[in-house]
Amino acid sequence: MLYLGCPMWANSRWKGSLFADDLHNNQFLAGYSQYFNSVEGNTSFYADPAANQLKRWAEQLPADFRFVFKIPRRFSHALNELDHSALLAWWQHFSPLHPYIGLIHLQLPASAGPSMLRQLATVLKLLSSAVPLAVEVRHLAFFDKAEHELALNRLLQEYEAERVVLDSRALFSVPANSPALLDAQAKKPRLPVHAICLSARPMLRFIGTDDLALNRQFYSPWLNKIKLWLAEGKTPYCFFHTPDNTLAPQLCRQFVEDLQHPHAVLLPWPGEQQTQLGLW
Repeated sequence: MLYLGCPMWANSRWKGSLFADDLHNNQFLAGYSQYFNSVEGNTSFYADPAANQLKRWAEQLPADFRFVFKIPRRFSHALNELDHSALLAWWQHFSPLHPYIGLIHLQLPASAGPSMLRQLATVLKLLSSAVPLAVEVRHLAFFDKAEHELALNRLLQEYEAERVVLDSRALFSVPANSPALLDAQAKKPRLPVHAICLSARPMLRFIGTDDLALNRQFYSPWLNKIKLWLAEGKTPYCFFHTPDNTLAPQLCRQFVEDLQHPHAVLLPWPGEQQTQLGLW
């Protein structure tokens, strides 16, 4: 199973392509989940959705849809003062969506280096029995292909957690000549790319540009890697970004076309059908 998605599901700029022009905002998730079977739940990094909102989302989803929610910043960026009961309460808050959560994403800050492995182990111990975790590291020591990286990988394997692969090479291959590119290059990390898989659920975050042909040059090596993982019976989670994410759905679709793998994202989109009908 290939889980494919964007960094969000609600984007009014997708009207006329992924969405029909007349789609109401409260229908975005239902519309999105007809073509994508996963999404990055990045908003949970900053704030907790209301309980009634979680229930409404659950009511809109097909059974095979999977969220990948981020652990809030108040936990991921303060591991030294981690409140165990508060973290477990956060997970319980998401109970209406538990059947639809494929991974929990722990994104550590660049300041979290090898000295934080003990604190990371605490999070893994608390949550790994309830939900699979994917950990994203940004400290350069964890890319040394030696002592520190091996220690991190062993720890993640001990708890059957995955290590997020973030590939931002395409984003930084072009000059920042637009406000969206300036913002994206200021916020996204520029790190070595280690194509790694530590569990049955590898996770790739590809940060591209608005030039889809250029993106192809950078994601091409991933095509064989994803095919290999699928052939091995693994369940890859692949998420595609563009600078302001207007073209994120098109980048996802182009990748799957090149992958030559069946997926609902390849079906005709409502906005496209609407445009074709309008021409006639």
